[in-house]
Amino acid sequence: MVDLGWKLFICFFCYQVVSGRVKREGHYIAAVYEHESILSPNPTALVDRQSALELMGRNLDIYEQQAVAAARQGAQIIVFPEDGIHGFNFTRSSIYPYLDFVMHSESVKWNPCREPYLFNDTEVLQRLSCMALKNKIFLVANLGTKQPCEHTDPHCPSDGRYQFNTNVAFNADGMLVATYRKHNLYFEYAFDTPPEPDYKFFDTPFAGKFGMFTCFDILFFEPAVNLIRQYNLKQIVYPTAWMNQLPLLSAVEFQQAFATAFNINILAANIHHPSLGMTGSGIYTPVKSFIYHNMESYGGRLIVAEIPVITTDYKNNVESNERVRENLHHSCKTFIGTSLDDQVCFKDGEETPSRVPEKGNEQFLPVFYSEMMYDNFTFVPAWGEKGELQVCANTLCCYLNYQRAVLTDELYALGVFDGLHTVHGTYYVQACALVKCGGLNFSTCGEEVTHATALIDFQLWGNMSTPYIFPLLLTSGITLDFADHMGWKNNHYFISKNRTSFGLLTAALYGRWYEKD
Repeated sequence: MVDLGWKLFICFFCYQVVSGRVKREGHYIAAVYEHESILSPNPTALVDRQSALELMGRNLDIYEQQAVAAARQGAQIIVFPEDGIHGFNFTRSSIYPYLDFVMHSESVKWNPCREPYLFNDTEVLQRLSCMALKNKIFLVANLGTKQPCEHTDPHCPSDGRYQFNTNVAFNADGMLVATYRKHNLYFEYAFDTPPEPDYKFFDTPFAGKFGMFTCFDILFFEPAVNLIRQYNLKQIVYPTAWMNQLPLLSAVEFQQAFATAFNINILAANIHHPSLGMTGSGIYTPVKSFIYHNMESYGGRLIVAEIPVITTDYKNNVESNERVRENLHHSCKTFIGTSLDDQVCFKDGEETPSRVPEKGNEQFLPVFYSEMMYDNFTFVPAWGEKGELQVCANTLCCYLNYQRAVLTDELYALGVFDGLHTVHGTYYVQACALVKCGGLNFSTCGEEVTHATALIDFQLWGNMSTPYIFPLLLTSGITLDFADHMGWKNNHYFISKNRTSFGLLTAALYGRWYEKD
């Protein structure tokens, strides 16, 4: 006869399997939702609070459905996108009815679902809190918030209130556990920049601490990089409303590069409006991604995936990087391992790679200039089946060894940029980029391209002046590939790949020299 304890164990195990909650030790189940938000037909029009709540309620109804669906698949945390509840393109006045009141204070402990009476104008927070509580799931969402201020405050706006683009996080009991106010606003005239950067994170029982930042923040040192470094964070939640810009800054491309560069997990939820170039969400580890990018059709998409908890400290050297990557290869489901044989050679004591063409043996290829990402890149063409290239600008020199599996009728070029980017934001970039051109003319290099057929082996490296290098590897159809080897060697950063899985669109080292912003 089976004893009662064994029966209880069997029942518990069966429940776990049915509810989809069986996980491997050291892993957790995450969800992100790419949301096609219901937008105000006239965001600059002034409406009353009730009308604003009705529109936001329609988006929250969808959030609620997705929270239920994620929980049924065993998700322990779900992330929703930036601007998903209220929309965008408001003025400072027209967004006011859409704003909830929230206390940005660590000392205030509040459960909006259980204590809705504590503060006025918190209807959105209450609904989000109740979603988390009912589904027993950590929940992260983005909304507009307001906070009154006194004119004695030197930063207080003239209308006597702050208006913030805010992320909120709730635990599985519906408790508000963190708020984050977006620091790097992207033409968001309805919102204020907080007086000081927020460094916000929250603790979970399944994966430790999660940090928070929003959209454009990912390109800057404050607060994103500083948050990760100061608090040694390994998990990030990232609501975004990102407009894709190829070839270097598509959403999934840069989200993956950021996860790889810092050896962290990122749960990224983007808005879905293809007509505005907005799509691209995913659950990312340094070596594996579960992504959604769709510029063709409409409607939201829920992504649920099991990923390993990262505990290894990030170290900025090749040996540490490869060890972390090797461990994660075995932890991520369905990942196909790649060769770790590196083909970039450095002789002891050398400051430059040994495979740079020797003097007298260089290929004298035409140097040309073309605009890419609104910056004036210096290019050389990557003609032929194989080659060794070098191109320089200012203090940065980029080197490339490449071999195509089959010679195709496609033009590729190696480009370099070392300077201040000044369009749609001001920030200093060092970039070495192998890109597929839009056509066969040099003038098409730097254009947005989404499909390619050339499978390429390559080794790309440069004498980068910044330690913050984001390795980009984008293939045909806006799919992601992963390098076999990457890291620092003799003052050069390198990335290598033994044949891309699909036609190559972009292979790049995107460096951010934050001190020169």
